[in-house]
Amino acid sequence: MSSPVPSPVPSPGRPALLDRFGRRIDYLRLSVTDRCDLRCSYCMPKGFSGFEEPANWLDFDEITRVIAAFARLGVGRIRLTGGEPLMRRKLSTLAAQLSALPGVEELSLSTNATQMHKHARALRAAGVRRINVSLDSLDRACAAQITGRDSLQSVMAGLAAARDAGFAPIKVNMVVLRGVNEHEVPRMAEFCFAQGFILRLIEAMPMGETGRNSGVVALGPLRDALVARFDLQPLATELGGGPARYWGSADGRCTLGFITPMSQHFCATCNRVRLSVDGTLYLCLGQEARLELRPLLRAGIDDGGLEEAIRLAIELKPERHEFSQAPHRIIRFMSQTGG
Repeated sequence: MSSPVPSPVPSPGRPALLDRFGRRIDYLRLSVTDRCDLRCSYCMPKGFSGFEEPANWLDFDEITRVIAAFARLGVGRIRLTGGEPLMRRKLSTLAAQLSALPGVEELSLSTNATQMHKHARALRAAGVRRINVSLDSLDRACAAQITGRDSLQSVMAGLAAARDAGFAPIKVNMVVLRGVNEHEVPRMAEFCFAQGFILRLIEAMPMGETGRNSGVVALGPLRDALVARFDLQPLATELGGGPARYWGSADGRCTLGFITPMSQHFCATCNRVRLSVDGTLYLCLGQEARLELRPLLRAGIDDGGLEEAIRLAIELKPERHEFSQAPHRIIRFMSQTGG
């Protein structure tokens, strides 16, 4: 295992939000909805209907207050997630509010891209700069098996619209599933490299029954084969603040990332927390530590009190997940937490 990469040093004049293990928290993943138009096998069970009531969603003003508080505390990277974030109405309006906040240095989006052709230009104009697109197969039947519907054509249209709108970089996220799509990885790499996309391969996490039944593929052997096939070298540059370890070609045309929460976890350098659509602040995907912010907001907490609540919550962030030791403990699905 490679040595942990130190957390980045705060920019001059910027505060640092540190947890009790000395990790700097500078990245917030914001779920704007738990709804999705797909039912990916590792994320949400087929037939699931236990969605959060809209009355319990944070509205745009509440979201903006929370993000502004995080930004004042030094959290400058915000990613819009879901569910599928493009199912939240007027998302570009929220994006514009967030990108205008002092201290928000980067606003990005994770999406399945089925609706991207409708929203790409508006989101780009609103300040979203980076996008990650979930695409687990280039085979129409396999994609339908994984996502629960015939989705490949609409995802491809969304990718084209995102590129035309000027998003850069565009990262393609592929969850590698044993016996389902692992044989497609070389083809996916060739496709992404030809299109100028960054491919990131991801180990499935055992969140809820769906995640535990996904068939985790340890990416080490696959990484070694791809590195040899495409003549890649490890990259020292950090690409977006997430947990991926990147490899690239000498000419810069091929970039490949690996996200390995199971076989080579990155907890020692974890820099992120998650805010769900109902205002629950989750401190770790693989633990139950959390803080309910919605009751505080609706009880009239002031900005100072909100910042103090966030600081205290960060103290609850555990040292590492327990997916390997106790996968049964996390019964919520990925879509309920925020991707």
